[in-house]
Amino acid sequence: MTEDSAAGAEQADEPSRAAQPGPAIRAVISDFGGVLTTPLMESFAAYQRRSGITPEQLGQAMIRILEASGVHPLHELERGAITEDEFLRRLERELGGDVMLHEFQETYFNALSPNEEMIELMRELRGRRYRMALLTNNVREWEPRWRAMLPDIDEIFEVVVDSAFVGMRKPEPEIYALTVERLGDSLRPAECVFVDDIEANCHAARAVGMRAVHFRDSAQATAEVRAALRERART
Repeated sequence: MTEDSAAGAEQADEPSRAAQPGPAIRAVISDFGGVLTTPLMESFAAYQRRSGITPEQLGQAMIRILEASGVHPLHELERGAITEDEFLRRLERELGGDVMLHEFQETYFNALSPNEEMIELMRELRGRRYRMALLTNNVREWEPRWRAMLPDIDEIFEVVVDSAFVGMRKPEPEIYALTVERLGDSLRPAECVFVDDIEANCHAARAVGMRAVHFRDSAQATAEVRAALRERART
């Protein structure tokens, strides 16, 4: 699960700055939902069709909880600080009426499919001996379901960092540092390419020194990843 935090116009020239010569890329770090899967909004749209509850209503309910408590419930869920049941109960109370969200997980995953083009790219890069990591903001209770979508996940990615099991989430800089640390081999952020469908997460990756590719579609992201590998290989 994720929220779309659009970056401001001041970030528009970030990719060109990140493309300046630097160390050769040795690692690729990929998001899961929205990069290795179909777009997440398709899952929210499926839930809207089933329940009548729009993504905007869910988002507004979370903002009201944040304003009342000072804590964003989605962020707490993705850090593993609250359970999925507690998260859903809070939203149900805020939405009011007879709203029941117990079918959200089932509907969400039924509408989600693997993005085979990007998964194949990751397999290829692993075969070319790049260090590979998966960095996902996720939900503890969802781990069996999303892992089942990528049966060879541990063959492609030598490191999997799931926000719900490490108590931090993107775009917090600490979770990027943890991912690099777990890859080991004296790897530096500047030797990593990071791929994510949320621009705020890409901005944070650039801030710690990584090259970031903002995923919009598979062809664009694949081309930008390959270009990043070529650019850094020539330096």
